[in-house]
Amino acid sequence: MTDLVLSDRSLDALKLDAVIVGVASRDDELVVLEGAEQLDPDALVEMLVALGAKGSDGEVTKTVLPGGPAPVVIAVGLGALGGDDAAHPEPIDTERVRKAAGAAIRATKGMSHVAITLAGVNGEYDAELVQAVGEGVMLGGYTFGEYKSEQPKASELPATRVSVIVDKARATANTSALKRAVKISEAVAMARDFVNTPPNDLYPDSFAKRAKALAQQLGVKTEILDERRLASGGYGGILAVGGGSDRKPRLLRLSWTPTGIKRGTPSVALVGKGITFDTGGISIKPAAKMDLMKTDMSGAAAVMAATLLVAALELPIKVVATIPLAENMPSGSAYRPADVVTHRGGKRSEILNTDAEGRVVLADAIARACEDGPDYLIETSTLTGAQVVALGERTAGVMGSEEFRDRVAGAGTCVGEAAWPMPLPQDVRDGMKSKTADIANIGTGPGGMLAAGHYLKEFVTDGVQWAHIDIAGPSYNSGGAYGYVAEGATGAPVRTILHVIEDILTAG
Repeated sequence: MTDLVLSDRSLDALKLDAVIVGVASRDDELVVLEGAEQLDPDALVEMLVALGAKGSDGEVTKTVLPGGPAPVVIAVGLGALGGDDAAHPEPIDTERVRKAAGAAIRATKGMSHVAITLAGVNGEYDAELVQAVGEGVMLGGYTFGEYKSEQPKASELPATRVSVIVDKARATANTSALKRAVKISEAVAMARDFVNTPPNDLYPDSFAKRAKALAQQLGVKTEILDERRLASGGYGGILAVGGGSDRKPRLLRLSWTPTGIKRGTPSVALVGKGITFDTGGISIKPAAKMDLMKTDMSGAAAVMAATLLVAALELPIKVVATIPLAENMPSGSAYRPADVVTHRGGKRSEILNTDAEGRVVLADAIARACEDGPDYLIETSTLTGAQVVALGERTAGVMGSEEFRDRVAGAGTCVGEAAWPMPLPQDVRDGMKSKTADIANIGTGPGGMLAAGHYLKEFVTDGVQWAHIDIAGPSYNSGGAYGYVAEGATGAPVRTILHVIEDILTAG
């Protein structure tokens, strides 16, 4: 990843290939944001206007400014400035800065050293904005080329070094903010790497072992249950879904319990769906786009990365992740429609569709997670195609305990991982009645995302505040890069989970 450093030195002293500056629009006029005073802003605006720059969100314009501190100036748009006072416009929020930094860094391919001055407006070098710049740079420049025979050339990669220009008066706060940005970005990149890895290399056992190796570096305890221990532990859902594959299922547990936790601090359980490849099983999927089903473990990757991020930040709160891992394949040993599965804890579900397998493995994991007596439970998964139908590819659906559901959805929106609270209507639950078991694994009518939420709710212990984040769409970007989101895995909702955990730590 890009080497990210703070600097309060003059741009002339840094020997730069380019300088990244923020521009915006105000009353249909292009303005250069504070922080670019060393570049002759008036001359720069004249040059950019001649090139057609508007300052709109994510717009990137390259130009040459004679006599400047670098051969190239990269102007990135942050949209329209609000506020009634032209001299003191409304501050630019962190998400706009994060997106702008991500868009700008992709314009630095082939460069060695660039500086970025996206510090906000009116010279306000807020630490949160510095963190946003750092996250945008690192996540926007993310690439995954592990399986290419020829590694990308320097001319195809973003700048290797980025100096974030800041005010020396806030050096301590800014240094902490940038270090935090690096740790968060590394965790998101970790989740992206897992999701982008092809399924012949990432399967239940290899996922668990890779996660264990990473966890050991941070003092996070691990436990891996193989098929024999799953059977003796009553994990019928995980065994059923994974029974059709030669690559046997696993249950991965990651535990962060640091010393120094204050008495009364709530504990948090995390659960993430880890279907390392999903054919649909006997209820097999169409061939078109089945390759994207390597991403059906995005929830597991996010939960793993979020747990390790909590450890990397040394947060004084107990977090335990329970991650069911299975490959859903059709074979003579695969589970069938009409089977009845006995879950951890004894509840039984009738299988009407083997392609609704995520909730079947999650049921076991949720039941196990609740045995620890957590105060909060956050679960995330690529659960339903219905989420994409309802909310599109960039907005997650959140279900669960109403107050906590809204809190989690708000956290997602706050960090730039859009989320929307969804209801759990009783009529949808009524459509999931089974004549032979406690519940059917699909409903009889529309509202597939809500039916999945009801199914998961059945396994949450009373009194535990819980939320499910359906990331079927937001977990993967099949189009071109935008903002700080690269093509491929997005790493959602790692940052949402972190925000919620830190909010619990602060407010309970």
